[in-house]
Amino acid sequence: MPVTLPAHLPAVETLGAENVFVMNKLQAQAQDIRPLKIGIVNLMPTKIETETQILRMLSNTPLQVEIILLQMRSYKPKNIAKEHLDAFYQTFDDVKNSSLDGLIITGAPVETLPFAKVDYWDELCEIMEWSKTHVYSTMHICWGAQAGLFYHYGVEKFPLKTKISGVFPHRVVIPTCLLTRGFDDPFFAPHSRYTGVNAEDVKKAGLVVVSESDEVGLYIAASKNRRQVFVTGHPEYDKHTLDIEYRRDITKGLAVRPPVNYYPGNNPDNPPEMRWRSHAHLLFANWLNYYVYQETPYNLASLL
Repeated sequence: MPVTLPAHLPAVETLGAENVFVMNKLQAQAQDIRPLKIGIVNLMPTKIETETQILRMLSNTPLQVEIILLQMRSYKPKNIAKEHLDAFYQTFDDVKNSSLDGLIITGAPVETLPFAKVDYWDELCEIMEWSKTHVYSTMHICWGAQAGLFYHYGVEKFPLKTKISGVFPHRVVIPTCLLTRGFDDPFFAPHSRYTGVNAEDVKKAGLVVVSESDEVGLYIAASKNRRQVFVTGHPEYDKHTLDIEYRRDITKGLAVRPPVNYYPGNNPDNPPEMRWRSHAHLLFANWLNYYVYQETPYNLASLL
């Protein structure tokens, strides 16, 4: 089954060219089922690219998914046209009196700032508090994971000596966890961040460590009731996203190293290889199926 999207969202054309099944709302309404309502709090500056990446992941499932794109009312992004936001995005005020089956909170390029110094921190806290009673399961990605771990469980992030950038091998810590069902061991996942969280702190907070890496530490953690999921990497990234980030940083004059395990021979002159596509699709499909669809109530009002 497809992801249900507004007719003119840029992702529709991109995904259609990839033979990804999407449909508009009129087609969806003709089907006698209740679609899953999934909100995406898109904090990334590359709004359209991030929309497309996450929608590509959510489309790999037999479930019909209705998407609600959310922006922050307290922050005006500089890298996206206001017309795009006005056409396709809502704010928290528009949805706070309703409920969602699932919510995704993306990463953001603010990880070196203290949480309280982030322009929209108070609003994001409001959304995360609301999610505890109005959303069945929330997936937090990269900085979104760090923000969620801090807000919900008091787990602090810490600065890294150098930026983690690259594609790293990971292992599944709990083989019976449905979130990682079907994963290879090892499996690969991309990371791009300046800060991290300690797996032992996560365990002390009562969370389950689902996956980690000897090289970059914690990857996936979850609450025991499956209502909160934290992914410290960027499984949604496209093949060329790390390359774009690396060349952007070089242009800015930053002292960054090429992403690890990404270019053949670790040579940036070579086209990058994508080794995380299968695990990324599985992660989002497993979350939708086992952590949302099979657990969420048919009547979302009963979440209240």
